[in-house]
Amino acid sequence: MSRKFIFMIFYNLLSMGLYAQSNSVISTIAENGWASNSVNTVVFRKNSLVTFKNTQYVGYYDAEQYLVVAKRRINDLKWEVLRSAYKGDAADAHKSISIMVDGKGYLHVAWGQHNNPLNYVKSLAPGSLNLGEKETMLGLKESKVSYPEFYRLASGDILFMYRDGGSGNGNMMINRYDMKTGRWERVQDNLIDGEGRRNAYWQTAMDKNGTIHLSWVWRESPDVASNHDLCYARSKDGGLTWENSQGVTYQLPIHQKNAEYAAMIPQKSELINQTAMFADDRGNLYIAGYWRDQNSLIPQYHLVYYDGNVWRERNLGFRSTAFTLSGSGTKRIPISRPQLVAWKSKGLLSAALIFRDAERGSKASIAVCKDLVKNIWNVTDLSDGSVGDWEPSYDTELWTEKHRLDLFLQKVEQIDGEGRANTRPTAVQVLQWKP
Repeated sequence: MSRKFIFMIFYNLLSMGLYAQSNSVISTIAENGWASNSVNTVVFRKNSLVTFKNTQYVGYYDAEQYLVVAKRRINDLKWEVLRSAYKGDAADAHKSISIMVDGKGYLHVAWGQHNNPLNYVKSLAPGSLNLGEKETMLGLKESKVSYPEFYRLASGDILFMYRDGGSGNGNMMINRYDMKTGRWERVQDNLIDGEGRRNAYWQTAMDKNGTIHLSWVWRESPDVASNHDLCYARSKDGGLTWENSQGVTYQLPIHQKNAEYAAMIPQKSELINQTAMFADDRGNLYIAGYWRDQNSLIPQYHLVYYDGNVWRERNLGFRSTAFTLSGSGTKRIPISRPQLVAWKSKGLLSAALIFRDAERGSKASIAVCKDLVKNIWNVTDLSDGSVGDWEPSYDTELWTEKHRLDLFLQKVEQIDGEGRANTRPTAVQVLQWKP
C-alpha cells in the first residue's frame, strides 16, 4: 500500500469526523458551533445528548448564538439539523442547553438560564425537531432560573430541576411533567434550603429501580473557593420524600445541619462544584469530583462511594500539577469537571472517569479502573488533538440501555471570569466509546 494511498485514507477519515484515539469513533454534526466560551460543553448539561427508541437528539448554540437541535439514528453518521427561531445569550457560559424526550417522544428544551426568567419549549409532535412557542411550567418561582436539568422517569414522565435564586443564596426546585395530561406540577418547592446564607450545587443520577440519587456541595458565597463538603440524599417515590443512605427520612427542607455528609471537605480546598454522580445497574452509587487533600498542593480526582455501610473515598492520584480556585463567574481551569460511568465485568466492578487535563494536552481523556477494589487507574486519550476548555457530558439514556458512551465533543475556549474569547466556530461532534 503506497504512502499516498494511506494519506488519502487518513484525510478522508479526518474530513468525515471519524479520526480518534483508542476504540472511539467521532461523528460530526456541524462545523459552525459557538466556541467563544464553554457554554456548549459545560459539565452540568442534563442532557446535551439523549436517546429515545434508537433516535439520538442533541442541542447546541451555533456561531450566531441560535439554539440548534439535531437528531440521528444511533448507528448512523449523518444528522438531521434544524436551527430554531430561538436565540440564546451564549456569551454567558452558565446559559447552557438541556434537553430530554418524554415517554411519548416529545422533545423538551430549556436554555439560556442564569438568574433570569424560564426559557422552555417542547416539540410540536413526537419525534419532531420543530419547536413550539415558549411556555411557562407553573408560572411561580420561574423568574430567577439557573441550571435547568431534565430526567426521564420509568413511567415516561420527566422531572425538571433548577435553582431558584442566586449563587450563595439559592434553593433547589423540582417540577414533574405528566406525560398523559401534558401538564407540569410542583414536586418540591424548596428541597435543599440555603437559608439565605448559602446554596447547594447538586448533581443527580437515577438507577434502574427508579431511585433518584442526589449529592451536592455547599457554597457560602459567589466565590468558588467557598465550596465545601459533599452531601447526599435519595428518593424512591419520584422526589416526593427523601432519605439518607441509611434509609432515615429527611424532614424537609434539607439544610446544612440535617444533611448527610458523604465527605467532609474544608473551604479553600480547590473543591469544584457540579461534578459527577453515577448509579450502576445494582443501584450502587458513585460520586466523582476533584479537590486538594490538606497535606497536598495538587488537586486530584476523587471517587466517593457508599459500600452499604459507610462512605468510602479513593484518591485517583494520577495528576502532578498544582492550581488554585478562587473568584466568581465561569473559571478557566486546567482540568475539567469529570463524568463517571461504572459496570460489572467478569465479576469485577469497573469504572471509567472522563475528563480533560492540560497535563495531557487538553485532550478528551479517560481513566479506566478494571477493579475498584485494587484502585488502579489506566489513563488514555479518546481524541487525538486538544479540545480546549471542553468538559464532558454524555447520553445517559444510551449508556443505561446499551452501555455505549456517547460524548458531546467540541473544541472551545473559556476566558476566566466569564470572558468571551475571539474564537472562530468549531465542529460540533459526538464521540462514541464502548468498554
